Amino acid sequence: MTTVTGPGTGSESGAGAEQPRAADALIGALVAGERPPRPGALTTSLAFGWRAVLRIKHVPEQLFDVTAFPVMLVLMYTYLFGGALAGSTDAYLQYLLPGIMVTSVVMITMYTGMAVNTDIAKGVLDRFRSLPVWRPSVMVGYLLGDMLRYVLASVMMLAIGLVMGYRPHGGAGGVIGGVALLLLFSFCFSWLWTMFGLLLRTEKAVIAVSMAVIFPLTFLSNVFVEPRTMPGWLQAFVNNSPLTHLCSAVRGLTEGATPSAHIAWTLGWSALFVLVFGPVTMRLYARK
Repeated sequence: MTTVTGPGTGSESGAGAEQPRAADALIGALVAGERPPRPGALTTSLAFGWRAVLRIKHVPEQLFDVTAFPVMLVLMYTYLFGGALAGSTDAYLQYLLPGIMVTSVVMITMYTGMAVNTDIAKGVLDRFRSLPVWRPSVMVGYLLGDMLRYVLASVMMLAIGLVMGYRPHGGAGGVIGGVALLLLFSFCFSWLWTMFGLLLRTEKAVIAVSMAVIFPLTFLSNVFVEPRTMPGWLQAFVNNSPLTHLCSAVRGLTEGATPSAHIAWTLGWSALFVLVFGPVTMRLYARK
């Protein structure tokens, strides 16, 4: 009796034979080959940072707060309050722009906590914890990715300020120094929001708590007016606020001065934020 095979029988048997060979090759590579070296802390942090940047690429609408929002702030505060507080909008702009740049960048740092909380809700952080990587690199990646947002916000503020008549006497070096100090402070300050993102249960709760912290901190400072115009009891708080020191340092650098005391205070506050909220964040991350 002759067995008749269909036209596809040979190819099917060939495909079936290839599968065991491919499986054997994979097993041999996994067993016989040496394991690749474990990635370092910098490599994994940059990888997670790049992930945060890709999120911006896929959802470009989230750049609204670092493009249109800073422009609106500069225009509104300059033309609404410039004449009343400084006698002219041009004079007030020279004082306002470094402070409003600090305010805008510091305010958008709270979105780091929102991103962390969103990934928790989606179960993404559970997968990250299973990876054989340096544990803090996941949180550092969030902060590194948001650095791009801070740079964009700073550039937008400076660009609109220059168009409106802002002239930094410190030149390019002073501006770069001021922005660099602002970025460093924002990176360290963002550890507070990563803690809230891990601690609170919903994204709305993160927004509410962040607003309750950030608004008093930004307005009770020397961003908009000199502290000497305030009541004495309020000056005691404003003069020691971390944002007051940061604004004074950025103003001094952009004006060509060297505000050593304010720079030292800003660096001290930055270190304190990392030393306090960094370990708390990692403990919450390990237990989440």
